[in-house]
Amino acid sequence: MRKKTQHERGPCVITLRAKCNRCGRGNNSGAFVFEVLSLHFGYCAKLSILSMSQQAGYSPSFKLPAEIMRIRRKRARSNTGDFCSPSGQDSSSSPVQSGSSSAFVRPFSPGPPFNSPNRSVGGIKRRNPFANTENADSPKKKLITYNDDKDTECSASYHINKSAEKEGDEDMSTNSPFSASLSRAETLDTPSKSPQAIAPASIVPPVCTEYPADWSLKTRLLFTSPLSLSWAEHPKAQEEALGLSQHCRAQFSALPPSLQDPRFCSELRCAFLQSLVYWQHPSLPWISLFPRINAERSFSGKITPWAQDTALQQSLMNEWSISLSSLYSLLKARLCPYFYLCSYQFTVLFRAVGLSGSSCITALICPTTRGLREAMKVEGIEFSLPLVEERRKSKNQQNLIVQQGGEERAEECCELKDGADCEAGDEEENDGSSDDEDSSFSWLKEMGVQDKVKKPNSITMQFHKEGPTMSLDHKPESVVCVEGSHTFTLINFLINCKSVVAAAGSQAGLPPTLLAPVAFRGATMHTLKARSVNVKSQVGSAYQNISSLEITGPILPSSLHAITTLLQPAQKGDFSATLYTHTPTAVMNIHTVKQQCIGASVDLSACGLHPASIQQLQQPSGLGKTALTHISMNNYSYTWNK
Repeated sequence: MRKKTQHERGPCVITLRAKCNRCGRGNNSGAFVFEVLSLHFGYCAKLSILSMSQQAGYSPSFKLPAEIMRIRRKRARSNTGDFCSPSGQDSSSSPVQSGSSSAFVRPFSPGPPFNSPNRSVGGIKRRNPFANTENADSPKKKLITYNDDKDTECSASYHINKSAEKEGDEDMSTNSPFSASLSRAETLDTPSKSPQAIAPASIVPPVCTEYPADWSLKTRLLFTSPLSLSWAEHPKAQEEALGLSQHCRAQFSALPPSLQDPRFCSELRCAFLQSLVYWQHPSLPWISLFPRINAERSFSGKITPWAQDTALQQSLMNEWSISLSSLYSLLKARLCPYFYLCSYQFTVLFRAVGLSGSSCITALICPTTRGLREAMKVEGIEFSLPLVEERRKSKNQQNLIVQQGGEERAEECCELKDGADCEAGDEEENDGSSDDEDSSFSWLKEMGVQDKVKKPNSITMQFHKEGPTMSLDHKPESVVCVEGSHTFTLINFLINCKSVVAAAGSQAGLPPTLLAPVAFRGATMHTLKARSVNVKSQVGSAYQNISSLEITGPILPSSLHAITTLLQPAQKGDFSATLYTHTPTAVMNIHTVKQQCIGASVDLSACGLHPASIQQLQQPSGLGKTALTHISMNNYSYTWNK
């Protein structure tokens, strides 16, 4: 595309007449002047450009109407025929079409000329410089569709448009000239294949009507919603009496199908107060008995008359034992779904048959210590360490994969079935290691230096042997699972065990706290504290009114589900909740060893919970060692974080 006016060996002046290969537009109003220094034999090059852009009032983006119409005509002709084919007045004046210069035409990106012998015929397809970057990947767009499952969790399946991939592969493999490739790229960049055109038809929002069951205890809930939440506080005297009566009788009133104003819906306010009720023993109004772990500050400075009175401590323990026995009897008769025992060093969760997919009564204890586990063994309580066994099984599977090359050890490797076998295997391994340690000192006698080397004593060797077991203490991995009839033995163990009551400190002589969703002997009715506040939050340049509802207290799993179920129609399916978990109880969402999904065949209609809450708690939790931290509902669809 160059027309030389003069040629010298030294610096030369070259006048260019520019013309676009795509639209045919030529710059006839002026010329570019380049002052080029000679580049021979490594001399430095200096390029100074004097263009029309230095002139005052010059706008390179300005186009006259006649030029716009000419561009459109040239583009239509280039799409129908060969790219940059000479036609019309502009083509006749173009020096590019001459035979002398056509051999040196280069592509838009740096590279050898098209007709160069060094250029490979089947090279890589170059990027179209005129293509829209937003639609560069239009032949391979992915269409996302969501499928709703019957389970509580929603799964998303991603389907790829295979025909578009094949079309793109053909474009890559076809040996076509640059003009044909560029015209094909222009054809693909059509408005019908833009992401804005396919997104509404191919993307379907997921619909999750339920979130997974969370068996951890919550200390605080914070709900926020664009709609007002003031209806949830200050109930009327008649509404409060009706809500408490419905809770004691396990009656659940149906809400209206449409709630225009929740403040004037008496059924909603009664049901909300009913969901805040829980039962506790013992009950001391001047002391908060939950949480109990690491709660010395809440007990310090309080009046504790039982601390120095042995008779008072014995009376408190007798009443506590009666309440615990009553709770287990209700649990066994399926009249109580679950209850918690919160001591100053561990928490126990008892669950009825059918909850969390279990086929028997289960009890989870966390955190535990080696001393507590040894005391349970002495009492004949069989238990398992689910997280330790899961880690051991995964390790054994990895070892089996490594040893599949024909070793005989893989055939002799057996899987441990229960916790007793696991610990028996550990003891055998430890005994064998101790024998090896004893025999490892025999070579000292042969050398005659056994008196000069100090041998480790039995206490040090025992501590070294029990080191891995003691490392689990006070950690989530120390969670213990007791199942079946051994839970009754566990109840007797907790009643007679002195370690469930602190011997010193601010909690000395105080029995553990019992929490349940239904009434039991010696229990006191309590309600969670609810407080509503209206705040303004800045969204962009404007302020939006946001209502918040704060609920504090020992929040049970059934209470959390009942509250969210009521907020769904009251807030028109638009709210979010931040959950604050009692950390030691987060591990209670794990799967136990002997779980069987038979929850649907167990009748728990008389346990005192709402049918929707029972259905949720019957499903095995998929949270593992973690707990829910955030729940959000948008357009009647749940999302959550853990």
